[in-house]
Amino acid sequence: MDYEKLSSKTAGKPILCKAAVSREPGEPLVIEEIMVAPPSPYEVRIRIICTSLCHSDIIFWKLKVPPACFPRILGHEAVGVVESVGENVDEVAEGDVVIPTFMSDCGECADCRSEKSNLCSKFPFRVHPWMPRYDASRFTDLKGEALYHFLFVSSFSEYTVVDITHVVKIDPAIPPNRACLFGCCVSTGVGAACKTANVEAGSTVAIFGLGSIGLAVAKGARLCGAKRIIGVDINPEKFEIGKKFGVTEFINSKDCGNKSLSQVIIEMTGGGADYCFECVGLGSLVQEAYASSRKGWGKTIVMGVDKPGAQLNFSSFDVLHSGKVLTGSLFGGIKAKSDLPVLIKRYLDKELQLDEFVTHEVKFEDINKAFELLIEGKCIRCVIWMDK
Repeated sequence: MDYEKLSSKTAGKPILCKAAVSREPGEPLVIEEIMVAPPSPYEVRIRIICTSLCHSDIIFWKLKVPPACFPRILGHEAVGVVESVGENVDEVAEGDVVIPTFMSDCGECADCRSEKSNLCSKFPFRVHPWMPRYDASRFTDLKGEALYHFLFVSSFSEYTVVDITHVVKIDPAIPPNRACLFGCCVSTGVGAACKTANVEAGSTVAIFGLGSIGLAVAKGARLCGAKRIIGVDINPEKFEIGKKFGVTEFINSKDCGNKSLSQVIIEMTGGGADYCFECVGLGSLVQEAYASSRKGWGKTIVMGVDKPGAQLNFSSFDVLHSGKVLTGSLFGGIKAKSDLPVLIKRYLDKELQLDEFVTHEVKFEDINKAFELLIEGKCIRCVIWMDK
């Protein structure tokens, strides 16, 4: 797709544009005119081309307790074009196609310099209402009141401002309605299988929850050469959907009779799955996933977002005697600036297929329809176009 260079007339000046503002928890978003400030040092102002709706947006849209705060501009899975840059930014320039990411990659701290972690310690991941470098917002409504940021991205706006540590320049050859998926869904799921778990060829994988993240895990596991990919969900329709993503077997967790879910998986795998991925965000399901993993080398990767303050409980005896690994995975362990271009190349080389993810596309003014589709379980990913 060709991206025209944006006019430099707007550089250094506030921009009046439209945004979908979440003013009350669980209430429909309000499309209104807002002011977007110019980027400060180390920041980039981006014109959003399209954004997709993630279940994490739904969670924080409904949330009534901290870290919830309103009014807020949600959205964190997007692609756009650089409109202007602040001082000290030389990594991207006006007209570059970029993906904003909720995970920072500063390239300077011990974590970012290491291959062992994608958890930047200079700008750590937080559900923060401000810019990461300054406790301030770049958004105001027409009354002059601040609108809060979300996950350092806030893509439900025609323009947004993002710190340079959260921006990745990408190949403009990738269609925008596929590029946006790398901002969360695809990177998180494929990365968790390929990078966090490092799934081995011929192994057995169990995925708990076949939402978009779980389906992306299946894609990643298949790329790694997993022999069996067992999908677990309460919705039987997910098996037919899952097959398109590489799922080979299905368990409806409501139909396990007098057996626990882990008993069923241990029996069907002859001792447990090599890799288990929890993609829902339920403490009880994390425990079932851990119990379902094979003793000695089983690895359980937690990806689901649980409610604030949720706790996990494990028997000390079982942990000591089972020799299993339990780990979390934010953004699939992906380092945004070095790993994202590699993943995107795998898409451009037709090694990684993404078409199955995008089940719906809507205009920006119909953004509340995207929320309805996801809540009703009628879509995997709904792409929201800003200018169509």
